[in-house]
Amino acid sequence: MLQAVSAARDDLPTASSPTPGTGAPASLDAFLEAIGPRAFRFAELGLRHREDALDAVQEAMLRMVGYAGRPAAEWPALFWSVLRSRVVDAQRRRGFRLRWMLPAGERADGPDWADESPDPSRSHDGREAWARLSEALAALPRRQREAFTLRVLEELDVADTARAMGCSEGSVKTHLSRAREALQRQLEDWR
Repeated sequence: MLQAVSAARDDLPTASSPTPGTGAPASLDAFLEAIGPRAFRFAELGLRHREDALDAVQEAMLRMVGYAGRPAAEWPALFWSVLRSRVVDAQRRRGFRLRWMLPAGERADGPDWADESPDPSRSHDGREAWARLSEALAALPRRQREAFTLRVLEELDVADTARAMGCSEGSVKTHLSRAREALQRQLEDWR
């Protein structure tokens, strides 16, 4: 995925190195490398299909090539906004497909993460927790799922989340509050 992005931006200038203490990445390559796995999980939760999620993330990364000249501090909110748009577009396109013609076995069952931890019990618990959280997040309405993912899992602030979602900061807080309540109800019996 990053190879296609790297090939597309070979001739583009990168942002200057960050100022000390800002935590901003030194280049667009470093930013995309760091955000790739989290972006994939976000897209997969929204699309529930591995290949569609990979396509959405790759399209978002390619789109970010055009923003290489922007300040590095703007990249996270910009990237999440672009990725969210790609996920919503893919969801809309999927709504027009003839789903009833697909065999039941072609549906994505969930992420197939490679687990390299040495403790089988701990890795099982982690997979079970991720599966439960994924199911609970998938049951949320789209806007609540986006608000929770961007604010809690991606740790964006309210302003950046509002920009990424294309809504007001008050709406982000409302969606997040409702998402937390729904998740608490769904997950309180599990432990």
